[in-house]
This record gives sequence, C-alpha cells and structure tokens, in this order.
Amino acid sequence: MQESPIRVFIVEDHEVVRAGLSGLFDSHADIELVGEAGTLGEAERRIPEVRPNVVLLDIRLPDGSGIDLCRQLTQQYPEMHVVMLTSFGDDDLLFRSLEAGAAGYLLKTARGHTIVEAIRTAAGGGSILDPAVADKVMQRIRHPAQATDPYDELTPQERRILELIAEGLTNREIGAQVYLSEATVKHYVSNILSKLNLSRRAEAAAYLTRRKSRSGS
Repeated sequence: MQESPIRVFIVEDHEVVRAGLSGLFDSHADIELVGEAGTLGEAERRIPEVRPNVVLLDIRLPDGSGIDLCRQLTQQYPEMHVVMLTSFGDDDLLFRSLEAGAAGYLLKTARGHTIVEAIRTAAGGGSILDPAVADKVMQRIRHPAQATDPYDELTPQERRILELIAEGLTNREIGAQVYLSEATVKHYVSNILSKLNLSRRAEAAAYLTRRKSRSGS
C-alpha cells in the first residue's frame, strides 16, 4: 500500500518564490502542496483548514513575524512540523526560530533537492539546518553565552526605532524619520517586540522608560 504524500503548506509573501516551490514539488510524487499564503493573517486562517504535515514558513511577512506563527503552530498542532525558509542567516533569527519549535532553518539560496530533503526529514520527525548556518548552532552549544540584557540584542537601527516608539510615533512617522518604508518599519517593530519578549508597542515604550530610569540616562 502506497503511503500518503507529505502535505505541505507555503507561507511566503513573494509570489515568484511560491511559484518556484510549487513547480519544485510537482516533480516529487511524495510531496503534495495543499495550500499557500502570502501573509500571517491568511496563514492563520487557512492552515487549520488543511492541516499540513509540514509548513514552509518565511520569517518576515508583511503583517508580522513568522517566528511568532511558528511558535503558535507548534504549540497548537504538535504533529505539524515547521521549516523556516528565509533570506537571512542572522544568528538571532536562527536561534529564536529554533526556540519557537522550528524543525528546520533553510536559506532561500538552498538548492531544490535540499529543500525537498528537508521536508521529508521534518515530516519524519527529524530536524535540518542549512549548512551555511549549522556551524553557528555548534558554536553556541560549545560556547554558551552568558545571560544578557535583551536590549543588547537590538541593532543600532532597532534601538533608534524603539526610541521613536517611546515618543509615540506611528510606523509612518517613524519611517519618515529613519528613511524607511512603513512596511519595513513594521518588520523592525515586530523584531523589536520579539527580542524584548513583549507583545505591544505600549509595553516597549514602558520598557525603555524603565531602562532609562534605572541607568539614570
């Protein structure tokens, strides 16, 4: 009796990437594309309806963080496996993805056969890392870092945007200040909240106020 194909769902905001992945899966009988979404909101609505075995998930989406969706899916559906597919080899994104329960982390530069094997491995309960980032995991395991202030994890640009959030500026107003699009600022805000383990802008503003009060600055 032939086994059922691996049911895969793609969450990726670039249509050309979704089309490329869809074409890749067409040539593999053991993989079935059961749905795709270009935004976080669309993914949250559609994934529970089709219940895929594996979700290929972009980290940065127009309306939020793929890492947050990964955490949500792995908590609500333990049998579902998430493989992060991203353009970024950023250490922080890598480790936050793994902490959120991702079964794999691949760069979009990965070859087609690598993505296919990652899906098969994840569906079987295994895990896979892009060779370009695997060494970072081993280094972290061998040399665990001391506990740090989450503020120290913010980039200079993220710290600047946090200051502007604390001043009460909207994403559009922040974008005008730092010469970024409103959508890009939204990505930054999502990353800042995730790094600080906060859920709302008001909490971020309060966090910065408390931090400045403690440091006397």
